[in-house]
Amino acid sequence: MYIEKINSPADVKKLDINELEVLASEVRSGLMNRLSKKGGHFGPNFGFVEATIALHYVFDSPKDKFVFDVSHQSYTHKMLTGRKDAYLYDEHFGDISGYTNPEESEHDFFNVGHTSTSVSLACGLAKGRDLKGEKGNVIAVIGDGSLSGGEALEGIDFASELESNFIILVNDNDMSIAENHGGLYKNLKALRDSDGKCECNLFKAMGLDYLYVGEGNDIAKLIEAFKKVKDIDHPIAVHVNTVKGKGYKPAETNKEDWHWCMPFDIETGKSRFSFDGEDYSSLTCDFLMKKMKADKRVTTIVAAVPTNIGFTADKRKEAGKQFIDVGIAEEHAVAMASGIAKNGGKPVFATHSSFFQRTYDQISQDLCVNGNPATLLVNTASVYGMNDVTHLGLYDIPMMSNIPGLVYLAPVNCEEYFAMLDWSIEQDKYPVAIRIPCNGVIHTDKPVDTDYSCINKYKITQQGEDIAIIALGDFYQIGEELAKLIAEKTGKAPTLINPRYITGVDEEMLEQLKKNHSKVVTLEDGILCGGFGEKIARFYGADDMKVYNYGLKKEFLDRYSVEEVLKDNHLTPEQIFSDIA
Repeated sequence: MYIEKINSPADVKKLDINELEVLASEVRSGLMNRLSKKGGHFGPNFGFVEATIALHYVFDSPKDKFVFDVSHQSYTHKMLTGRKDAYLYDEHFGDISGYTNPEESEHDFFNVGHTSTSVSLACGLAKGRDLKGEKGNVIAVIGDGSLSGGEALEGIDFASELESNFIILVNDNDMSIAENHGGLYKNLKALRDSDGKCECNLFKAMGLDYLYVGEGNDIAKLIEAFKKVKDIDHPIAVHVNTVKGKGYKPAETNKEDWHWCMPFDIETGKSRFSFDGEDYSSLTCDFLMKKMKADKRVTTIVAAVPTNIGFTADKRKEAGKQFIDVGIAEEHAVAMASGIAKNGGKPVFATHSSFFQRTYDQISQDLCVNGNPATLLVNTASVYGMNDVTHLGLYDIPMMSNIPGLVYLAPVNCEEYFAMLDWSIEQDKYPVAIRIPCNGVIHTDKPVDTDYSCINKYKITQQGEDIAIIALGDFYQIGEELAKLIAEKTGKAPTLINPRYITGVDEEMLEQLKKNHSKVVTLEDGILCGGFGEKIARFYGADDMKVYNYGLKKEFLDRYSVEEVLKDNHLTPEQIFSDIA
């Protein structure tokens, strides 16, 4: 095997074309070994094997610097830069993350997990090089799906200003996560269809030179193209047409399903995990489909991740024009939702919590300053959500709950979630955000409120004394366990409160607690600093009430165990009771 002898890019350069093609096959075998057992981004990496081999054959990493957008196409790069064991041998799977990481290798320059960033980051590397009077190539790798992101377009727009070596490698496989959306993809298609020769060329329009490679999985032709642009003295876009999922028929055939995968059986392509229970993605999709069919003013918006709320291809088709995928453009989605609401529509925009981080200005300025009644569904905003450092959903409460005018809700069970969602869609007074529960679909047989227009009114679910537990959202169940433990240990039942509203305090209820409570415990599934619990502590600041805030430390976690994180933050009922007893 050639791959076993590849310890650095220098080893790649020793191989001839035939050997490089064998290497590509071996790389795919390594990718298959890891992905079939551990899961990860499948289609983008399988399609970019030959291009990565050609890059390392022609250029001289790390002097020549590669920046991979989202890191979705970086697995082969990792294998060729000393990290092959993490793909070839199961016992080394834990040695690496799923993203480029400077702590892993000198060949990585950024820890990148959000899309549309590579051109801007690489522009910075190129500008730093020029300021120091150094030489070397800077190559930004970006997939066609990422081009719809505003930052990508901002970076491409600026790139021509560099007037020095800068290479934008566009990996065009005619797919985002799902199908591409937006006018620029019509131009990419025209460029593909004309072998890069059509008169309309978005890259040239941005002031870039341009080179097209139609056979982006042909190592020899890629090497030829990369040699042409190596050491170029001006910015150029190299447009490469690849096949997403190349080398594995199920992935080539069903590109959307194989963008990312759980562990699977190689022979059948079927996931090794079967889940027969309820999930909020499909439940949310079914709910919104009913709302859209009943009212043409209701519209669902996503930003390139339609299945985050269950909108598979068949559901998208069924929803028709009431379903909108804006591509990698979360800022546009929020502002557009505000405009739809202003003109009488009922928009619902849903995406992951870590992606909402990009939209602070639009939520604040375009939505809340204008007070338009759009609904934002914040997914995976939880310690129970995605657990790699680039996709943490733990920072939404400090960010969103402090925007004036926004009503941010945290349901504690399935029935309350859909009651809140229904109310939000039908009301016309407030911009509303709702945290989609992330700790499993938990049902209640108790009645839930259907009207949430009386803002910041908490709900007592168990009346007690001495200790009051205010348990927010996904941590309400921890609050229930704590309440039970306190009753068992002390003989006195505490008061248990479901606050529901993240964005404010129920001053009347908190004032009443002073009469027969000496301690208040707050629980929140997010960062404590600037979070929900601090609002409660501030209210009681001048009083004798003892307030204990429980949540997560302000830190970047990576590939963590939920159980360990909860224990590390004293978030088990036993630990909390020990603290307050």
